[in-house]
Amino acid sequence: MVWILFVAGLVLLVLGAESLVRGASKIASALGVPPLLVGLTVVAYGTSTPEIAVSLQAALAGRADLAVGNVVGSNIFNVLFILGLSAMIAPLLVSRQLVWIDVPLMVGTSVLMLLMALDGRISRLDGGVLAALIILYTLFLVRQARKERAAAREAAAADQRGDAASPPGSAARTWVVNLAYLAAGLGLLVLGARWFVESSMAIARLMGVSELVIGLTIVAAGTSMPEVATSIIATIRGERDIAVGNVVGSNIYNILAVLGFAALLSPGGVAVAPAALDFDIPVMLAVAVACLPIFFTGHLIARWEGWLFFGYYVAYTLFLVLSSQQHDSLPAFSWVMGVFVVPLTAITLIILAARARTR
Repeated sequence: MVWILFVAGLVLLVLGAESLVRGASKIASALGVPPLLVGLTVVAYGTSTPEIAVSLQAALAGRADLAVGNVVGSNIFNVLFILGLSAMIAPLLVSRQLVWIDVPLMVGTSVLMLLMALDGRISRLDGGVLAALIILYTLFLVRQARKERAAAREAAAADQRGDAASPPGSAARTWVVNLAYLAAGLGLLVLGARWFVESSMAIARLMGVSELVIGLTIVAAGTSMPEVATSIIATIRGERDIAVGNVVGSNIYNILAVLGFAALLSPGGVAVAPAALDFDIPVMLAVAVACLPIFFTGHLIARWEGWLFFGYYVAYTLFLVLSSQQHDSLPAFSWVMGVFVVPLTAITLIILAARARTR
């Protein structure tokens, strides 16, 4: 029954997010919003609704490790797994705005989270600061979109000409249907989050694994399924801005909105486990920083870089599993990663970034 509840909760989360994104995306398109803005806001925020639903539910239930693990694990999963898998399918072009504005903001929010967690807790005051920052970031994106007003107006004018030939009342019915998608999506997310959190806790107890590890792996991957589907479909359809913007926007949203509102609404804020502070949050920061040289190299995420990201996610997950079980091979695995793999990767990325800057 626990596993049935787990799968049912995950299905409701995915269906709810898909419904929410579908309605929000169509409304945004009808308003003439540029694709990059759709990826950074409507799609990114929409696909991150499972994270906020699960983290809020976990924080209010006193499951701080699950709430923090969900945010940190989702951000690591988004970059290494989703961007890696998308780039393996097709090289991803990266816009200048993402390289010079949004990715540095993703790195900055990761640093801010690390600093706030140094005392072992994201306080309600910290949560208020994070929530205020997501509002400012959204307003900034809207302002950026206004610079592309000419193209947006042309698209809106074309839509209006198409609507003029539609039967009377069809536009109103379209809005009603899209708003219904939004409402249905929110309802499914709330119910799915409750089932998902309760079953995840039961599975953690059955497997003898800590809630932090469950949050970093199973819950993080599960709540990121909408991002996986959205980015892969966007990549296949050639909507590269949406594919990459979805990941970057989701990571910023996870820290500022998901963690921010969880800390703001939870009595006493959200406690941060020493294990997360010593290892997982620094890994999340390192992953965000690693995007900078890769994105600088010709504004393109090549297939080999996608394989690199994907391989690192497999290594990170394997480390969590070995560490949770205190496996005998953990010291050797850690030594190989720390002495050879990570330094060689860092040197390669630095050289690539230097060459790109020279060009």
